[in-house]
Amino acid sequence: MKADLNSLLAKNLRRRRLKLNLSQEDAAGRCGLHRTYLGAIERAERNVTLSTLEQLATGLHVDPVSLLRHEKAAK
Repeated sequence: MKADLNSLLAKNLRRRRLKLNLSQEDAAGRCGLHRTYLGAIERAERNVTLSTLEQLATGLHVDPVSLLRHEKAAK
């Protein structure tokens, strides 16, 4: 089953945030967003604009495209 982009972004965003050992509040602060908005993105409840995607990527030090990319299955 193909994941929609909101779900894919949510999964990748959460994975990256946890990899950096950040709370939603800390990650939101780095990205210039409110923590409840970041939480809604992580639950795939929000459609983000390209500028918000850029803010997320900049704040989490990652390429914006990687937040929309399917992760390859581990072998």
